Amino acid sequence: MGDEKLLEGIRVLDLTSVVVGPATTLRLVDLGATVIKVETPEGDVMRSLGGPSNTGHFSGKFLHFNRGKRFIALDLKTPAGLEAMRKLLGTCDVFVSNIRPESLARLGLDAESCRARQPALIHCNITGFGPGGPYRGLPAYDTVIQGASGITGLTLKRDGAPNFVPLLIGDHTVAEITAGHICAALVRRLRTGQGATLEIPMLETMAAYNLEEHLGPASFCPPLGKPGDTRVLDPHHRPVATRDGWITLTANTDRQAAAFLRTIGRHDLLEDPRFRTVADRFRNAKDWYGLRVDALRGQDTAYWLKALAEADVPAMPCYTLEQVEADPHLKAVGLLVQEEHPQEGTIKTIRPTALIDGKNYDPGPPAKPIGADTETVLAEAGLSAAEIQAALGAGTARTAKAGAQS
Repeated sequence: MGDEKLLEGIRVLDLTSVVVGPATTLRLVDLGATVIKVETPEGDVMRSLGGPSNTGHFSGKFLHFNRGKRFIALDLKTPAGLEAMRKLLGTCDVFVSNIRPESLARLGLDAESCRARQPALIHCNITGFGPGGPYRGLPAYDTVIQGASGITGLTLKRDGAPNFVPLLIGDHTVAEITAGHICAALVRRLRTGQGATLEIPMLETMAAYNLEEHLGPASFCPPLGKPGDTRVLDPHHRPVATRDGWITLTANTDRQAAAFLRTIGRHDLLEDPRFRTVADRFRNAKDWYGLRVDALRGQDTAYWLKALAEADVPAMPCYTLEQVEADPHLKAVGLLVQEEHPQEGTIKTIRPTALIDGKNYDPGPPAKPIGADTETVLAEAGLSAAEIQAALGAGTARTAKAGAQS
């Protein structure tokens, strides 16, 4: 029992694609759930949208978001494919989708229909926009949500032009929140036997995420000022140039601020009314950040990292993407693991990062070709050989066979 994973025995049917849905179910895989990923015969668009691969079947992104899962291919536009989907769902504890609500309803896979057949099911749909508003039912991707949630407006306020966070921050954030809600629903079901209907709307989630950080003075009625954390939005709130590179640092507490001033040799500023307290530095963020710019350019990065570490001021190197995996800490903890993929050859896998009972879970097997597990999974769900062949259809069967041989 001591080696049993947290979600051992939980079965998840994953009707998601691209990033937000697969990232959600990846977290459930990392916790030990069995995740069955359902693709169309053509496959998840992220197989190719995520960049090149040796075979054309697995982009790097697809590999990372879909490791540890089982793969089936069904054409849900056919009666046999849809019936196989429903029977398979009957063997699962959780259903996760990022299909628009009206499309789910047409398939009879909406929460009301599914839970009428299976009351204990946890039905979770990730949507772009929640019910009750004018955007309901519109298509959504991360960049659309970044714009509408005001995240792009942060760079407009700081730099004079809007820009995207160069990371699918909406997809990743909503995925983590969705996985958390699924786990909470599983806890309630364990206590009561009751299933749950979950919907996680991306716009509302990311607008709240942004406003929790930045509504600030405008939280009061009447407002005490304009929204926006002036520290975070200050143009100098960014990595700081050293003599030979860049460094990232933060000195938030009064103790850290005093230690920083001593480290840069500015003892004369220890009692400066602009910098004495947290509130003083908040009001004078421009001067506080400007001070860092002037001070750090005189020495190399290595000098400052050593000096700031000795002063217990939080500071780290500022890496490029190419440099991250060479970081001595990430190498020591084994974040990246090399393994052999049956189709792609040697690949780098990013292992689960959470420590559970003092250890990391295994990342599981690599992502597989489209439909690689279809026949096995459907047989396990109780479908007969004839039902499986009907569900596969000629096109799906060819896809699965070609993928398995590639």
